[in-house]
Amino acid sequence: MNYLYLLLDLGSLSIPFLFSFHPKLAFTKQWKPLFFGIFCSMALYIPWDILFTQNEIWGFNSSYFLNVPLLSIPIEEWLFFICIPYACVFMHHSLIILFPKLKLETKQVKVITGFLLTILIIVCFMYYDKWYTLVNNVYAILLLLVTIKWFPKILNTYFWTFMVMLIPFFIINGILTGSLIEDEVVWYNNFENLGIRLWTIPIEDSIYAFSLILSNLFFMEVYKRLLGKQVID
Repeated sequence: MNYLYLLLDLGSLSIPFLFSFHPKLAFTKQWKPLFFGIFCSMALYIPWDILFTQNEIWGFNSSYFLNVPLLSIPIEEWLFFICIPYACVFMHHSLIILFPKLKLETKQVKVITGFLLTILIIVCFMYYDKWYTLVNNVYAILLLLVTIKWFPKILNTYFWTFMVMLIPFFIINGILTGSLIEDEVVWYNNFENLGIRLWTIPIEDSIYAFSLILSNLFFMEVYKRLLGKQVID
């Protein structure tokens, strides 16, 4: 089933793309900042992906993707960084439109951010010799710091919208890591992570997903500020 990864990518994108044209959601108006965000996040994540693949920190099962590698990683992996951010940012946007009153207070955001930073820093010091854990956490720390500094209002909504995103995350990433299928689509070298799994998903992947989507939202706001548009409320 060498098209499984491709189906997961396109399946994740299909419904969000179709509903992007809904007049109430009007997500098409977000396309320019979104694709800027996707481009910028890919500029960070693709080199990271290539280096980790080349050093066998993770890798891909050729049984589940088309034999079209690009710079050491499958073409489906490139599509992942387009389809998944599109779907997740669409969900974030839609939840804000549908539930406009669901926002955390600034004090709550600061407490949650401080708590997350403390945990991430402690884990970095304890497991500095595990590359996935270390790089993943360091990036999440830096991203949280620059977000709380420049665009803190993103976190007023993102902390709760991400909790909703965890539902499709466990489904898609669960399949990618071997749930419901015979083998893994993406395998991990457990010597380079904590070896703790949520279902079949390495616990680091939850931080990875958190940072990936937050990166896209962050760069979207950078785009809006560069154009002199209003930053997220």
